[in-house]
Amino acid sequence: MWAGNAWRAALFGVPRGCRAQSALAQLRGILEGELEGIRGAGTWKSERVITSRQGPHIHVDGVSGGPGTVIFPGPSLPHLSCCIYLLSFTSGILNFCANNYLGLSSHPKVIQAGLQALEEFGAGLSSVRFICGTQSIHKNLEAKIARFHQREDAILYPSCFDANAGLFEALLTPEDAVLSDELNHASIIDGIRLCKAHKYRYRHLDMADLEAKLQEAQKHRLRLVATDGAFSMDGDIAPLQEICRLASRYGALVFVDECHATGFLGPTGRGTDELLGVMDQVTIINSTLGKALGGASGGYTTGPEPLVSLLRQRARPYLFSNSLPPAVVGCASKALDLLMESNTIVQSMAAKTQRFRSKMEAAGFTVSGASHPICPVMLGDARLASRMADDMLKRGIFVIGFSYPVVPKGKARIRVQISAVHSEEDIDRCVEAFVEVGRLHGALP
Repeated sequence: MWAGNAWRAALFGVPRGCRAQSALAQLRGILEGELEGIRGAGTWKSERVITSRQGPHIHVDGVSGGPGTVIFPGPSLPHLSCCIYLLSFTSGILNFCANNYLGLSSHPKVIQAGLQALEEFGAGLSSVRFICGTQSIHKNLEAKIARFHQREDAILYPSCFDANAGLFEALLTPEDAVLSDELNHASIIDGIRLCKAHKYRYRHLDMADLEAKLQEAQKHRLRLVATDGAFSMDGDIAPLQEICRLASRYGALVFVDECHATGFLGPTGRGTDELLGVMDQVTIINSTLGKALGGASGGYTTGPEPLVSLLRQRARPYLFSNSLPPAVVGCASKALDLLMESNTIVQSMAAKTQRFRSKMEAAGFTVSGASHPICPVMLGDARLASRMADDMLKRGIFVIGFSYPVVPKGKARIRVQISAVHSEEDIDRCVEAFVEVGRLHGALP
């Protein structure tokens, strides 16, 4: 009687273990081919390791630097009793590619609020919200978010990606239609794919095309126009006044993703709907706690109370994901407090953004978008963007090259992001490095 692999070899020709190894070898070959294709296209994305707090000045593993100081000025934040907070360390690396728009990721009061929540409410809930994962701080933050956006209610998610994944599937049916800007964030695109509504895609910021699609969609029950408020790769802003006008004309609802607007666009940082005067015309807002509002993680939907109640019953990322950790909730709540107590820091963004944009354009660079702290320096070639970003780091400037599939082919760029805690000297140093590296690589004459 044959035992072990002998009878298998006789019956099937190849022992089971060998077949498994053969499948694994096949998988490795496929994966290595894919990875080599990414390297060959010049679109490989390396991860630099930061060994310090997030901020305008950082430590980067393997890159040396000199002394630096992060300053949170009292005059810009009167509610801090005019104190000047200093975080000193040894680093000459200027960070110009974080979403830390208001500089709150390392703000002393935000950090302290996170520590206090950690001490009082623990490390985590070990549960989803509807089982035993809802704490008083979650409900308080949701109420604060709704008040901030002047909406009826709000619901928290682990991220805004999850908020976008949960919204469309729960809200829209095969009787409905969703009309989406072609350059919307990947999370909006993926969220729309999950729903069974009829899908229309209109050309980027093209209101004539949106109107044509709205006319075509009149046969459906609900019509939802979905757009980013500020587009993260291009730094341009959706024409919400015209979108809302068209939505009103054709009986549609308006959804806006405000991840790159919440906290710093508009007179009091409420976002693009405040900036453009249509807060009462936008039905649903999704946004993040992981950028301007403390920079940790978390996202949310805010809008009509019945919608939020429906999401609590049906949104899969909400129902099947652990609750936000108390420390994250505490940090975000304090960030909102600071923002609602004073809008001075918001107002400082415009001048710094304009300083960078005007100096770069005067040097000969093309900077996409307008009046947004996202300042994409357009280069076109993926390898050029990557090599310039590497050489910028050698000069003490942390920026990243973006290329396909993050942006369309032929639209490679280095995306610079201005923070309220960048000084004018920081901005000037960044521009000087760009000019030097640009000339080195032939991007400037």
